Amino acid sequence: MSGPSRPTDPPGLERYYVLTGGRSGPGGSASTLDVATLIISRAAAEPGLQHEHEEILRRCRDPLSVAELGAHLGLPFNILAVLLADLLDAGRVEARDPIPASGAGRGPDIALLEEVLSGLQRL
Repeated sequence: MSGPSRPTDPPGLERYYVLTGGRSGPGGSASTLDVATLIISRAAAEPGLQHEHEEILRRCRDPLSVAELGAHLGLPFNILAVLLADLLDAGRVEARDPIPASGAGRGPDIALLEEVLSGLQRL
């Protein structure tokens, strides 16, 4: 399944250049995004927004991971991250870790890791 496209979109790499305004990667708050980060819309699409920005806002009414969003839109991670940076900076979306940290500065949940290890050893 391919992502949304319009007849006026340039093909291939030129399309990505146009979508990102020539930027090759995100900056600021979006530089910490990874494929498991959940994206949630905080605003509705408004007239004049770029088509891909509208699609992101529409699809992320419910939390959606960056990986899922990229698959739906047919965009590589770095291109999607630039578009998400635009929306994050404008306050139109929110980025959340998929599993909230149980305590600031603490590492992963050891009990959960032990359960996973035990399950893998039983395989």
